[in-house]
Amino acid sequence: MKSMTDKSLLSTVFASGALALLSGSASMSYAADSVTDAIKEGKASLMLRLRYESVDQSASSGSSEDLDEDALTLKTRLNYKTGEFKGVSAFVEFDDVTEVDEVDYNTAPNDTPFPEAPIIADPEGSEINQAYLAFSGIPDTVVKWGRQRITLDNHRHVGHVAWRQNEQTYEGLTITNKSLPDTTIFLASIGAVKRIFGESSGIGEFNVSDVWLNIKYSGLPIGAITAYYYDIENETVFTAGPQFGRSSQTVGVRFSGSTDVGDEIKALYTLEFASQSDANNNPASYDADYYNIEGGIVVSGVTIKVGQEVLGADDTDGFFQTNYATLHKFQGWTDKFLSAGRGNITGGIEDTYISVGGKAAGLKLLLVYHDFSADDSDAAGKDDYGSEVGFLVAKKINNYTLALKYADYSADDHLTDTSKLWLTAQANF
Repeated sequence: MKSMTDKSLLSTVFASGALALLSGSASMSYAADSVTDAIKEGKASLMLRLRYESVDQSASSGSSEDLDEDALTLKTRLNYKTGEFKGVSAFVEFDDVTEVDEVDYNTAPNDTPFPEAPIIADPEGSEINQAYLAFSGIPDTVVKWGRQRITLDNHRHVGHVAWRQNEQTYEGLTITNKSLPDTTIFLASIGAVKRIFGESSGIGEFNVSDVWLNIKYSGLPIGAITAYYYDIENETVFTAGPQFGRSSQTVGVRFSGSTDVGDEIKALYTLEFASQSDANNNPASYDADYYNIEGGIVVSGVTIKVGQEVLGADDTDGFFQTNYATLHKFQGWTDKFLSAGRGNITGGIEDTYISVGGKAAGLKLLLVYHDFSADDSDAAGKDDYGSEVGFLVAKKINNYTLALKYADYSADDHLTDTSKLWLTAQANF
């Protein structure tokens, strides 16, 4: 475990920055004349999402039974945002997830009531998804305090996992400042992570003492560059063993953009590198790297991307973790590399992928292929993990969206063959 003197320094910077922002409120302008007016000027919205999910998973080693299950769940979301009074507004969001039939599947990695059913991570429950106060009376600055949705960059390190019926949100204080030209500075002090497994689950929450800094500059003619620092002090440990410690320090840089190269032709590119080491209360001692290289082209509305993403490993001492990521967005839709939310496994993961997407007859179409292998085959004890193909068809009609999504994972040396199907109908009001 490494000492974290950088964290105390960044915490001091955070506190000083917050104080400076709040003390600069003399020149604010306010919208509503009273709290009552702010409430009256508020806006409410409603979202309904009905989803059918089917999982077909081949028998694992030592078992002769294939695992298959399905679920039909309805998510109801109601939220309300007030107007501003003295630069302050409030937001609250309520979510309910109901299984239309009955819950006869496992909803989390620690569930065991249905030994012959796979995991469908959509637990029933009602909870406050977001509840925060926002202060926007300072020019180019928003301060939020409370339980809130946070997404950074492409969700690889910090995301909200909106794909699942129960979303991931965060409790803490965040500051977003855009006073510098073409620059967004995001600073956060996080005390809890509300995970997708729900408040009634034993693994539904991380108690943390995190400090995050993300600075994005978008003034380059060919793209945007982001530098980030994430100090994670996770005080909740669900699994014993030093390799399962979740506290870490991550420093990285990301560049992403596009360039017109001809009539109706655009080049796409992304480069990202990050380095991670154990930190704070982590019993492990490791250093591991992450990189993503992606290139693409858009021709007459058709987008083709080819890339390689690597989450590295430090022998068997530890591996690069992304505990807050929207993991379903990466490494295939069948979620075979979740590793209890770490997003990596012993020996690391090398994911080489290609995607083709576009629109036809008003339909959104996407086809994706992944090939998975070990970053360190000696540490992993294997080389080829497997491959996956997935496709998506979606149609939006005014406030309504219909989608069909399918993914099929063919195992080599990692877990078992798995196919998943989703049918989704969503309405927003």
